[in-house]
Amino acid sequence: MAQAVEEWYKQMPIITRSYLTAAVVTTIGCSLDIISPYHLYLNPTLVVTQYEIWRLITNFLYFRKMDLDFLFHMFFLARYCKLLEENSFRGRTADFFYMLLFGATVLTGIVLIGGMIPYVSETFAKILFLSNSLTFMMVYVWSKHNPYIHMSFLGLFTFTAAYLPWVLLGFSILVGTSTWVDLLGMVAGHAYYFLEDVYPRMTDRRPLKTPAFIKALFADDNVVVRPAHVRFAAPPVQEPHQD
Repeated sequence: MAQAVEEWYKQMPIITRSYLTAAVVTTIGCSLDIISPYHLYLNPTLVVTQYEIWRLITNFLYFRKMDLDFLFHMFFLARYCKLLEENSFRGRTADFFYMLLFGATVLTGIVLIGGMIPYVSETFAKILFLSNSLTFMMVYVWSKHNPYIHMSFLGLFTFTAAYLPWVLLGFSILVGTSTWVDLLGMVAGHAYYFLEDVYPRMTDRRPLKTPAFIKALFADDNVVVRPAHVRFAAPPVQEPHQD
């Protein structure tokens, strides 16, 4: 069993494995009081005045307490992040990293701007961690790339992957958890999908082209598809020339 888990872990692509590891270690560390969540949450004031820049990253790594909700999000992270990196972004690790960076930036910007808007500022001020939102963004992008895959929710009913984010949103409402983080993930996911997939088809321009310095960080291998069972005919035998 342990060997199978180890093999499964080693076979994960680099970004998925790194993010999953950081999320599990951070959440367990907080549960064991090794790390304090108060040093991790998104606090714009401390980022600007005390230069605690790490909060812009660590708030995406903590998934609250170790409960059923944590297991659900780890499953979503391990499954849909892996599927995106292995399929939609196969051979494009830099582009996948840029997608996560874009999503994190959009989510952070929404929370910061929302915190300055009257009547909704209190709601956004309560959003201290955006890890669930980033995970939900990946689920949304995957559903847009695979809209016709048939799925089942707890064996109760079937649907196509295009409706997966809405099914999960409805489940959050049923169990009484906050839907704000899910909605933020859907907004960030749709923003990426529109700018990366829809807008280029409309205008032949790609606004989310991955910067060269990010591409330089990852040595992506070109994906070469070799045809199976290809046989090469032997060269024709040349008859000796007779004078």
